[in-house]
Amino acid sequence: MAGELLLGVDIGTYSSKGVLCTPVGEVLATRTIEHGLSLPRPGWAEHDADAVWWGEFAAICRDLLGDRYRGEDVGGIAVSAIGPCLLPVDRAGRPLRPGILYGIDSRATAEIAWLNGRFGEGPLFDLGGMALTSQAIGPKILWLRGHEPEVYARSHRLLSASSFLVHRLTGEFAMDRHTASYFNPLVDVRALEWDWRFAEPIVDPEKLPRLLWANEVVGTVHAAAAAETGLAVGTPVTAGTIDAAAEAVSVGVAAPGDMMVMYGTTLFFIHVTDRPVPDPRMWTTGFCLPGLYDVAGGMSAAGALTRWFRDALAPEERAAEAAGGANAYAALADRAAAIPAGSAGLLCLPYFAGERTPINDPDARGVFAGLTLTHTRDHLYRAALEGTAYGVRHNLETMATMGASPRRLVAVGGGAQNRLWLQIVSDATGLPQDVPERTIGAAYGDAFLAGLAVGLVPDRSALARDWVDIRTTLEPAPAARETYDAYYRVYRHLYEAAKDDLHALARLGAGPGDG
Repeated sequence: MAGELLLGVDIGTYSSKGVLCTPVGEVLATRTIEHGLSLPRPGWAEHDADAVWWGEFAAICRDLLGDRYRGEDVGGIAVSAIGPCLLPVDRAGRPLRPGILYGIDSRATAEIAWLNGRFGEGPLFDLGGMALTSQAIGPKILWLRGHEPEVYARSHRLLSASSFLVHRLTGEFAMDRHTASYFNPLVDVRALEWDWRFAEPIVDPEKLPRLLWANEVVGTVHAAAAAETGLAVGTPVTAGTIDAAAEAVSVGVAAPGDMMVMYGTTLFFIHVTDRPVPDPRMWTTGFCLPGLYDVAGGMSAAGALTRWFRDALAPEERAAEAAGGANAYAALADRAAAIPAGSAGLLCLPYFAGERTPINDPDARGVFAGLTLTHTRDHLYRAALEGTAYGVRHNLETMATMGASPRRLVAVGGGAQNRLWLQIVSDATGLPQDVPERTIGAAYGDAFLAGLAVGLVPDRSALARDWVDIRTTLEPAPAARETYDAYYRVYRHLYEAAKDDLHALARLGAGPGDG
């Protein structure tokens, strides 16, 4: 079996995971490490790239190999990570500041307004295929240049999380085209190449890495990386990608019409298409595999909302779990399942971290509306789950107006273990969801991409044949549809009616000098 194993590692918002597989998708070992998220100021979200991204990658590699396997047993390596992120590094690839995270970091709001004012929203959209939002990296580079000019000046390359890991492994500065799609307005979404027409005030072109596909080999593991990870010198490494794209691949979402709904810290959608379908409300990018594009979207708080609820409002359940009892999330879901659809007149706007698609409003804020003295914590929890379901429906309806309705939905991520949550989403949207037998995550998709890159996996058809098994299809309950239709109308109206006040609260909450 020498040189035939495939290693995939994914760095997420709150945890990192690795998997060691055979070329037919048999999982030989997995490893997970949890980490924290730095929120130094309102609207900011960061990671320590050395400690979190590289440190955990190296630890996971060593643990996966353990005493049973050698570095020489690994024939290919692929990585994925949260993204798009911004990490300035020096000539040696050393981080010059903490990594600035994806759309949950909204520090560049003023830069977005400035770029729109200088170049016009229309021309920017025409090039990149999506409007500038907190998910775009171009405005964050402009923020870096304006607020930390000494860091920008010392930057040799501007990387994302996965491209940083690729550099630490191989010494190469490279980025996959899916990740680069979010570096707008610096990429032509149709050619999927860097484009410099708007670059002059944003970035010096030489600071950006070369572009490849996620199933292309960038280079091989060098001696320093081998010493830290236990991998063998010379092992091929792919270009890497964003975790959501790798997770889509991990459950067979790799053909036009397939759509992944990822229930993670955030809620992320990837609908694979055979052509760009630009719309300013959503994100249009190149997919991680050649010849494919995707319509993507994301809600800022999904698992982050349920985690906040557990940590802030469920101390008894947390204590019981720590003492060996039931999982706290499962206990909350069991009680919420006894609450009728609609939570007895209670509705949640799940914008606890602003919101991404389709409203693209970083200053939106969370709301529980309709509270009475008869409501309990169980009503609140169910309303939170229902609020995210209304957000999913809003995104799906937006895609439909674009002429990009998905053919099938596949549910993945940690939140997909919450059967109540999945059922509420299917009931609110009226759409079934496929639930895979294995939901290992993005690292499993990374292993598949590594196999494609080095030839250990013959072609993409092996994904459905050997790697993915759909366990069940969750069907919507027709009886709930009328109820959820009525609540959804209120959901859509409530945000529009309260938007100005929510923005005022965001400004007040930021405090003096924190804008």
